Parts: sequence; structure tokens; C-alpha cells
Amino acid sequence: MQARAPLMIEHRLIERMLALIKKEAMRILETKEINAVFIDNAVDFVRVYADRTHHGKEEDILFRDLAKKEMNSQEKRIMDELIQEHVLGRKTVGDLVDAKKRHFTGDNSALEMVVEKLEFLVSFYPRHIEKEDKVFFPAMMKYLSVEEQERILSEFWEFDKNMIHEKYRHLVEELGN
Repeated sequence: MQARAPLMIEHRLIERMLALIKKEAMRILETKEINAVFIDNAVDFVRVYADRTHHGKEEDILFRDLAKKEMNSQEKRIMDELIQEHVLGRKTVGDLVDAKKRHFTGDNSALEMVVEKLEFLVSFYPRHIEKEDKVFFPAMMKYLSVEEQERILSEFWEFDKNMIHEKYRHLVEELGN
């Protein structure tokens, strides 16, 4: 198995959650009501599964190892862009949390900000995922030997032992029903 495979599998679950977030943003626009539980679950999913678990493996393991390689300037630039996109995703989720809090403390203008942040996540992450799946990951595999990929996969599994994938798969399935 290539080192990119677990990351690409995780992308599929993130895409499923993004579809649910899109549905919720449309519902908020129609009803002008925010489902705090959904927002809390979506934030939890993005922060723990997409960012800490998934991006953690990318940044702390794969990108760390690739940074030691002699990549060309374009490949290095793409890796730096991906890291900055992770930072932007974190900031957007923080802004979403703030907007939700403002809404529930009486700021009527915050509802639009909640929808804006949800819509940003829904449009932003698919492009980010496509850049990783179709551009960056395939190009990077040439820098990693079979042994290095096996070691990275082993580190991924160790990393995941501290995470709770099952919780988030279950969460997405429940929210989808």
C-alpha cells in the first residue's frame, strides 16, 4: 500500500461530511435558524478528524519526511500551499465557532456569518482535497522508497491509535440520516 492511500480514504469521509455541511447551510438560509448541535458536531469533526487526525498525519509525518527530500521548487511550493490551506481551514472553523456564539448571544447579523463560514468550508476543502489527491500525492510518491512508505504507514497507524476514527464515521452516518 502506498503511503497516500490512508489519506485518500480519509478524504472520502471528509467529503461525505462536507455534503452534510452544505445541506445544513442551505437549511439555515431557508429557515433562518441555526442547529447548534449540528454546528458543534461539524466543528468537532473538522477539528478532530479532518485537522488533528488527517492533517496531523500529513504535516507531522508525510510532509516532515518530504521536507528532507530534494523536491523541485514547484513541488515545494505546493506543499507549502497545502500547509497554509490547513491553517486557513483552522481559522475558518474558529470564525465559525465565534459566529455561532455571537448568534446565540443575540447578534442577528451572525447568522449570515455562520452560513458564510459553512459555505467557505464546503467550497474550500474539495479543491484542497483534489490538489492533494490528483497533484501532490502522486508527484510525491517518487521521492519515497517502498521501505520509507512502509515506515510512514506504520507511523500513520501508530498516530491513529490515539485517534477515534470510529466515532467520527458513526457521527457522519448519524448526521446523514
